[in-house]
Amino acid sequence: MQPNALLERIFEADRRALEAEEALLGEPSDEVAALLAGAVDEALDLDDEEEAELRLRRLADLCAQVPGARMADALIAILDHAEPTVRAVAGEALLDVAFERFKEVARAIERALDRDHAGLAMQELPFVLTEIRDPDPIPLVVRFLAHPDPNVIAAAIEALAAYGDPGAAPHLEALLEDEREATLEDVDDGPTRIGELAAAALEELGIES
Repeated sequence: MQPNALLERIFEADRRALEAEEALLGEPSDEVAALLAGAVDEALDLDDEEEAELRLRRLADLCAQVPGARMADALIAILDHAEPTVRAVAGEALLDVAFERFKEVARAIERALDRDHAGLAMQELPFVLTEIRDPDPIPLVVRFLAHPDPNVIAAAIEALAAYGDPGAAPHLEALLEDEREATLEDVDDGPTRIGELAAAALEELGIES
């Protein structure tokens, strides 16, 4: 098949996908939410990683367009996926939802924190929250500092440092003597003590520890 014919096939596939999406999203939102939540669960259970990633990236976009608690929970489930590109799409989708319907995302995060969820999403969510800025994300981000997983705590510390608000200082100071160690993806020299991370974050905020 000639390249121009292949390009036309791509255009036609996109047109059909957009028409199908419009039709799907035109159905009752409760029914669509149930369908999408089930599809997310199925995709997460697939043995075919390539197919799972393809579906989850598409599902993240669809879930973001449907209001309701179930969709926010589904996006957090996608954010748990091991593939970074899938997490990136889910994170952007959650951010889009949060800008329009912050309470849905905040409550989904609170539910995950309440059950001590330990998936990869918990290391991503502090950064999602600090992208929002309004309302103030600090009260919710500091809840991650009490998580039982040191890697989640480390992510929250980094997010607070990057956010740059000295109002987080008292919460970071409470961790200065914490001897637990966390392994950060962007650090190659082994685990780092939580207390050291807190001290570095305070220094970044311009506060002496």
